[in-house]
Amino acid sequence: MSSATLPPMSAGERWLLRACLWLPLAALVLFFGIPLLSIAWRSFMQDSGGIGWGNYAALLDTPGVWRALSNSLLLGAVTTAVTLLLAFVVAYGMERTCMPGRNFVGMALALPMLAPSLVLGLGLIFLLGRNGIVGKMLGVRPDVYGFWGLLIADVLYALPQAVLIVRTSLRQGDARQYDAAEVLGATPWRQFRDITLPQARYGLLSAAFVVFTITITDFGNAVVIGGNFPVLATEIYNQVSGQMKFGMGAVVGLLLLAPAALSIFIERFAARRAGAGAESALPPTPTRRAGRDTAFFFANLVIAGSIVAVVATVVLASFIRLWPYRLDLSLKHYDITIAGGYAPLWTSLWVSALAAIIGTALLFLLCFGIRRLPGPAARAATLLSALPVGVPGLVLGLAYVFTFNAGSMPWGLLYGTAILLALCNYYHYHTQGFVTMMTGMRNVPATLEDATTVLGGGTWRVLRDVVLPALMPTLLAVLVFLFMRSMVTLSAVIFLITPSLPMGAVTVMRLDEAGFTSQAAAFSTCIMAVVGSLTLALHLLALKRRPTA
Repeated sequence: MSSATLPPMSAGERWLLRACLWLPLAALVLFFGIPLLSIAWRSFMQDSGGIGWGNYAALLDTPGVWRALSNSLLLGAVTTAVTLLLAFVVAYGMERTCMPGRNFVGMALALPMLAPSLVLGLGLIFLLGRNGIVGKMLGVRPDVYGFWGLLIADVLYALPQAVLIVRTSLRQGDARQYDAAEVLGATPWRQFRDITLPQARYGLLSAAFVVFTITITDFGNAVVIGGNFPVLATEIYNQVSGQMKFGMGAVVGLLLLAPAALSIFIERFAARRAGAGAESALPPTPTRRAGRDTAFFFANLVIAGSIVAVVATVVLASFIRLWPYRLDLSLKHYDITIAGGYAPLWTSLWVSALAAIIGTALLFLLCFGIRRLPGPAARAATLLSALPVGVPGLVLGLAYVFTFNAGSMPWGLLYGTAILLALCNYYHYHTQGFVTMMTGMRNVPATLEDATTVLGGGTWRVLRDVVLPALMPTLLAVLVFLFMRSMVTLSAVIFLITPSLPMGAVTVMRLDEAGFTSQAAAFSTCIMAVVGSLTLALHLLALKRRPTA
């Protein structure tokens, strides 16, 4: 049905649609655009009080920053190479072989998403640290701190996201190409080299830049297991929290933002190319080959088992009286009386719930407004919504300090409140939620919207009776995602917490810094239990509401 046959909208409906588009867009400008401009402006404000290029000039005479930059680039490159290899092994095994154990591998890949990134660093310390269980069993004192420990932790942390991207690219293959190659006598290796790898190249490129960005912007693992191997993320923290050099912190933040933003730009280009598959393609159906399936099974078992071992060690260590010397079970580490006790966990719960509810509502309104009011404003909203994914959490959190820690401005009232923490968490992950919501919005049948309008239903009836029911699984998925990421994020809130408003992930870091590593493990276990339980409950609710064929 053409738009020309639809009845004209009333003035009230036009105002409703404008509100759906402009309110979320204004919030995006206020809570993302302005903070980024603030950190750029703050980089020109010298700590002595003047305005100029002094911070940038001082950067040239700060060898520690350049050492951290070179370390970050080295770590990012090596982590990307290792993760890409492992991700392809896992993705190929799950998509193109008949290996057993797929559910176990999928469960293992979900574990790093349920916990703060620093949990992987803690697990490696319990396993491979100077007082780790492996050293005790072998009679040695390995040193896991520094480059090699960071490499292992970052690989395990980035692997699930890389696997997801590579699996998506492998699903876009066409079985008819393999059938034709089989008829022409091509060997399995020739088919892999000439068909599989070229089809997956953009997915691999996209995964490479995602992993690189995750690695150079990660703060949790770096602060726990980095040792004497400084990276840009820890350098920003030291400049701001340690030396109170806010101008230099802004400059280092922009330095960290540059490679991350470039990586995201290239990744988006690769993702668009990867998604340009034929609509009529027939997905390949794997056939059983005993040798290949067995090899991939054992390789995936080792990779997935490594993730499970690291995370499970953290959980186990939280119940051990004195790791690794007195291995009898005890609950004493759960008697946390320092760092606010369990108050940060409850704060994280309702801040995360706030971030999920506000974020899902704003994303829904924004995507509905873009769908119903195409034009320059909608294009601007789409462009601006793609930017937050390229901004590291530390940079966004520092930008919030510069923007909202201003008593002379009306928005200064938000500083030190839970709603500002929730908004920071939401806009940190805004792009991922936006892409998911827009994908769901495109699947809403336009014919049903037109039919409702023709039958006299206005915009509100279309919203209530057509869009909301069709989009409910997507809304729940975005709600779960925002809640889960807000519960475990560390970098975005490290500069925004106050003594009266602590957060769970930051408390884990504080406990580890104070030497209470087992209590840090106990608190991490509580976070994982809460996130896992609530995520499972919301997932089951989403499945229950999903329409059946």
